Amino acid sequence: MKTLLSLIAAALFAAPAFANQELAQKKNCLGCHAVDKKLVGPAYQDVAAKYAGQKDAVEKLTQKIIKGGSGAWGQVPMPPNAVTEAEAKQLVTWVLSLKKK
Repeated sequence: MKTLLSLIAAALFAAPAFANQELAQKKNCLGCHAVDKKLVGPAYQDVAAKYAGQKDAVEKLTQKIIKGGSGAWGQVPMPPNAVTEAEAKQLVTWVLSLKKK
């Protein structure tokens, strides 16, 4: 029984992470970003490392996704994105979970 509960819990916790990657694909985030390497923009693992432990990281990055910005990772600007605030927060939460272990 414990094994069955472990499998159910693992499935429940894995689904949101997968859904966030799907959202990143749907919103074309992966056209400029990758999880583990720099493309046009920084790797998501690098973003997660840079903002690890910052209490305002979710709000700061949510606004950056919505409004765009430049200067934090070089001169290439990130354009504003057509996402809701809830979608942006979902993406940020996923990105911050990708910190290398």
